[in-house]
Amino acid sequence: MPCSSGCHARPAHAGARRVGGWLAVATDVPSPPARQWCVVATVVLLLCAASTGGAQPAEPPPFAIGTTRVPAGARVDLDLPVPPGRTDPATSVLVTVFHGTRPGPVLALTAGVHGFEYAPILAAQRLRERIDTRALTGTVILVRVAHLPAFEQRVPFVNPFDRKNLNRAFPGRPDGTQTERIAWVLTTEVVRRADAVVELHGGDGAEWMEAFVGAYGGPLAAAQYGQARRMALAFGLRNVVRYTMRTQAQLDQGRSLNRQAVADGKPTVLVEIGENGRRDDAFVAPLVAGLENLLRELRMVPGASSPPRADTRWFDDTVGVSAGATGIFTPVATDGRPVRTGDVLGTVHDYRGRLLETLVSPVDGYALYGLTGPPVVAGDSVVTIGIPSASSL
Repeated sequence: MPCSSGCHARPAHAGARRVGGWLAVATDVPSPPARQWCVVATVVLLLCAASTGGAQPAEPPPFAIGTTRVPAGARVDLDLPVPPGRTDPATSVLVTVFHGTRPGPVLALTAGVHGFEYAPILAAQRLRERIDTRALTGTVILVRVAHLPAFEQRVPFVNPFDRKNLNRAFPGRPDGTQTERIAWVLTTEVVRRADAVVELHGGDGAEWMEAFVGAYGGPLAAAQYGQARRMALAFGLRNVVRYTMRTQAQLDQGRSLNRQAVADGKPTVLVEIGENGRRDDAFVAPLVAGLENLLRELRMVPGASSPPRADTRWFDDTVGVSAGATGIFTPVATDGRPVRTGDVLGTVHDYRGRLLETLVSPVDGYALYGLTGPPVVAGDSVVTIGIPSASSL
């Protein structure tokens, strides 16, 4: 593939290759289970400069998104249109595009897929004022609010018109319900224009959470995992989950934005911070700091990135515990904690106070997030447990 400026320089490093649109150079640092590939955006600049006799690379061409072309060095706020459907209204996806003055990768950052998860939405608003396009290498697509109807109507989890969960509707349909049309715009205008995707979530209404970050790997994302892992560690969160994509059914059933990015071959990271729809700066500030450190780690902005935490706690995927009955759910606790097989996680009573179900942990692990209750419907996930790994993944 040509580099972003249009030149066709060959990789100067014997171990260089392209992974998901990024120029990757093998490092000497091993990364289990396979050798780590370090994607360094500045290498693109060096190769392009070499092809022109050491001159500075040409200014990148305008970045196209929707019907807009964003010139180099510009920041443009966009309302990506979602047209009306047969039974529900039009809406839009709120986006800011930062197009740098030097060619480099395209990074998509998405917030507000669930409209009641306020910490990521507020972090995106704050980050909007903190990226200087004059110093930016590459392009950032910042989705400030993906699911505007749910945000404006303060609806947790689902769309207020069709009652569908946007994060189970990808890739969407251009002629579907409002949720499906929003998913289609996000897939075609954001995910598929990016080289890597970071999805920002948090605890929705009535949902507690201990902050964590997830990197997508496994057989269906093996080529992208090294980059996703590196990106995940840049957030400086203690809890890190490796999500293992083994089968096509995992990607397809109730497909999320994250799994859409995996299906499209992008290094993909999920960040979860905040709980119960709260907007506390204790949640917003660490997320902004993590995003800025990610940009430094990817060499998209100047400055040295902070190294990964020495006390990182690794989890090899997660297990969910679901309610088997509808009624009033009472959790044993609403904070992150170790659990053992058989530990009681909570109870479900009917509306007359009769005990319907006692939910217990099926594994030894660490409770990362869950419902605070009291309402629960049969099939709802009430606790998600990380499976600890004895070593880094």
